[in-house]
Amino acid sequence: MKKSTSFKNKGLKMAAELHLPENFLETEKYPAIVCIHPAGGVKEQTIGHYAARIAESGFVVLTFDASYQGESEGEPRYLEDPTSRVEDARAGADYLATLPYVDMDRLGVFGICAGGGYAISVAQTEHRFKAVATVSASPMGEGFRNFLGFETPNDVLLDMLSKIGEQRNIEAKGGAPLYMHWVPETLAEINENTPDLLREGYDYYKTPRAQHPNSVNKYLFTGTDRMLAFSAFDQIGRFLTQPFLLIAGSKADTKVFSDQAFNLANGDKELFVVEGATHIALYDIPEYFEQAVAKLIAFYSQKL
Repeated sequence: MKKSTSFKNKGLKMAAELHLPENFLETEKYPAIVCIHPAGGVKEQTIGHYAARIAESGFVVLTFDASYQGESEGEPRYLEDPTSRVEDARAGADYLATLPYVDMDRLGVFGICAGGGYAISVAQTEHRFKAVATVSASPMGEGFRNFLGFETPNDVLLDMLSKIGEQRNIEAKGGAPLYMHWVPETLAEINENTPDLLREGYDYYKTPRAQHPNSVNKYLFTGTDRMLAFSAFDQIGRFLTQPFLLIAGSKADTKVFSDQAFNLANGDKELFVVEGATHIALYDIPEYFEQAVAKLIAFYSQKL
């Protein structure tokens, strides 16, 4: 069962959905999970697919569109701001705290792709989250500075920062905002050198497979500086003390980030590798998705 709802994050109205267990009763208490979608995604895509299945196993599951994106409020549109994304998850926890049927002592956080990075980040300092899990985690800052595990040359990053400043000057004078694409916009942009993440990203986001009118495949270029400065991993070893599950495909070109997070973490941690799966295959391909969702349900059932 699913119902539309909303909550506030620093004055912004966040468009959200609550996925509820079968035979849900408001007089009962349920464990709950805050879910964070990929960069460029919306609540109706893969995160909603996972949320619906997890809810069937007895959880209240919250999904929402990120600040500045989808149906949520916020200007400028399509800003990918890591600090706001982390705060979205905190505000989601605040909202769940107002629901009498949510047991806040059994609250988890879950994220996919960039959402996985944000889940890792928020869990380090938001200890209302008692368990944290990710699928195909791809932390935004680490991903920009080390694209698919390969260090981005510093001169490239410095040139990007200069161009961001130039674009801000243009926009400050009334010029049009500049947007970039998360994945190739057309099939013609894909060639034999295109990484699997981007090739399969086109197939997921730009075809009927998962295309959605609120997922517009663009982000504000002048927000890139915030992504470059962000780190989801800097305090894992010190502050991430909760049970920690990372799920990654054996063929995912982003698996390197799950490996890094696992190696940095202390305590109760597990890296679950889905053989044969790529990054995007874990979004919705049944033979891989079913393994991931079963693992998530077992994890949260045990840890919450």
